[in-house]
Amino acid sequence: MARMVGITTHVLDTSEGRPAPGVAVSLEIMDGEGWRAVGRGVTDADGRVSDLLADRGAEAGTYRIVFDSGAYFASRGTQGFYPRVTVEFRIEEPGEHHHVPLLLSPFGYSTYRGS
Repeated sequence: MARMVGITTHVLDTSEGRPAPGVAVSLEIMDGEGWRAVGRGVTDADGRVSDLLADRGAEAGTYRIVFDSGAYFASRGTQGFYPRVTVEFRIEEPGEHHHVPLLLSPFGYSTYRGS
């Protein structure tokens, strides 16, 4: 059995220069030809979701995190270009921690593997 490990995220609103609270986030794993939901959350006041797997262990495979950026910007009275941001990544070593930050603005985004 794989050691318990978290998949976390941190969303920063670069247009405001601060964390992005209230962003709905879902985590899915590739299952055959489709995707299967394995976790969800909403960013806290610091823009973080501390564990998208809700204390379940990760398994090797291809995952994606879907950020509801459209609803986030709409709640702030801003029209964003991207209704959703989808980040796909591969877990090769399930025993490692995986952190997927998102730098977000109404007209662009960036991501990387964090620590």
